[in-house]
Amino acid sequence: MKIAIDMDEVLADPIAKFIELYNRDYGVPLDLKIDAGNEMYQHVPEHINNKWFDYINEKGFFRNLPLIEGSVDAIKKLQEKYEVYIVSAAMEFPNSLEDKYHWLAEHFPFISWKNIMFCGEKIVNTDIMIDDRAKNFVDFKGRKLLFTSPHNLLLNDYERVNNWQEVLDKLI
Repeated sequence: MKIAIDMDEVLADPIAKFIELYNRDYGVPLDLKIDAGNEMYQHVPEHINNKWFDYINEKGFFRNLPLIEGSVDAIKKLQEKYEVYIVSAAMEFPNSLEDKYHWLAEHFPFISWKNIMFCGEKIVNTDIMIDDRAKNFVDFKGRKLLFTSPHNLLLNDYERVNNWQEVLDKLI
């Protein structure tokens, strides 16, 4: 069986990086508690709420994102039972391609480059998809696991996983 696993907000934590940058540049006192159903940029003053787009398009933004806790060990365990693919909609942010590739090589060196897919829309034919964005499930035919993130906390239409231990509990 094959699993497609998203990168951002599933393996890597861009929210922590956004918070760091908004604090550095604007002194905005953000913390990691973002209201359910909201995007991070909805928690900053209106005159800078689109700055996230500048940040995310900067070369290097994706290179040093923090890991989501438990992701490395969980992916190793999943590889014992499944064929694991990392599937990221990286084409939306072209500067992210090299950063994401090197980030994955550093943190997940046991994943072959052949199992990394940078795409626009996630049109994949796998048995399971783990993603934080429900839009990626629209035409997906397999089992959908919604990885919890603040922006999707109000969604109830999908099988939810809150962390990597819950993923393992459901799939191993």
